[in-house]
Amino acid sequence: MMSVMRRGAAKFARERHFIHSYSLSHSSSLFSVMKQIALKIDVDTCRGTMEGVPALLRLLLKYDAQGSFFFSLGPDHTGRETGKAQLKRYYDYRTRLYGFLLPAPETGARCLDILRETQRAGFETALHAWNRVSWEKRVGDAPNSWVEAEMQKAVTRFSEIFSTPPLAHAAAGWKMNRHALRLTQRLGFFYASDCRGAKPFIPVIDGEIVLCPQIPTTLPTFDEILQRDALSPIAAVERIFDISETTEGDQVFTLRAEIEGMRFISPFEHLLRAWKKQGNSLIALQTLQASLNLASLPRNRVVFDEIPGRTGKTMRQGAIFP
Repeated sequence: MMSVMRRGAAKFARERHFIHSYSLSHSSSLFSVMKQIALKIDVDTCRGTMEGVPALLRLLLKYDAQGSFFFSLGPDHTGRETGKAQLKRYYDYRTRLYGFLLPAPETGARCLDILRETQRAGFETALHAWNRVSWEKRVGDAPNSWVEAEMQKAVTRFSEIFSTPPLAHAAAGWKMNRHALRLTQRLGFFYASDCRGAKPFIPVIDGEIVLCPQIPTTLPTFDEILQRDALSPIAAVERIFDISETTEGDQVFTLRAEIEGMRFISPFEHLLRAWKKQGNSLIALQTLQASLNLASLPRNRVVFDEIPGRTGKTMRQGAIFP
């Protein structure tokens, strides 16, 4: 019993040290490091929508923080996802059976009130996917007709729910292809956040310029650090905080309703508190987009490769296009 109490006390002391110690080490340069951090919230599952989203709404309102919620609106086929060990780590037993041994709930229909409440609470709502699992599995080499049908189903359902078309898109798993990228322009999105990178840019794929700006995720995700570096949750939070403070410019952090909104909501609150005490503004991606001068954005190629801590190829910001 005493050893358990000592471990608990040590953990508490470590968390307090993280939240308060940086104010001493950075106080002399506080105003030089203040920046905007855009919170991109991916909502992958029905349970994540039902439980993780309300929890995140309460938490963000508590810290006067904004964020952008990107919703999956079609059937929850999490049970068909590969990587069963990771599924077990982050998803409950019932979710892991949806679309496999249990019928898949349609998130857009079952969670209608929560979706609309997110918008009523003043948060940006945007599009993640129709069927997230199918998108991540198939989009890499899917025919144009399939890609277009998936995106159109999501757009139609979003418009029915919110009585307005979506203005932004964030691809599930940062997985895209050329036709999907084209559709971000054709469907009239103000911006997309479909890739990893360093700064906003105009994407170029196979020499084709797509006139829908990309606002990439710039910071590593919580689950990537946990998987790649085998850190404790609070140490993972410290790592994200340190990277955000030592990387120049505004940042985009992607979190998930199923992870930071449920199992790891306490470490995420520590991260929010640290960012706020450092003087950073926690904003929605639409706020970042509104500040962009599209005419001056660089044109960058997009490339597809693997990143540490994540399986499969993702879209990434590449070199400047001549």
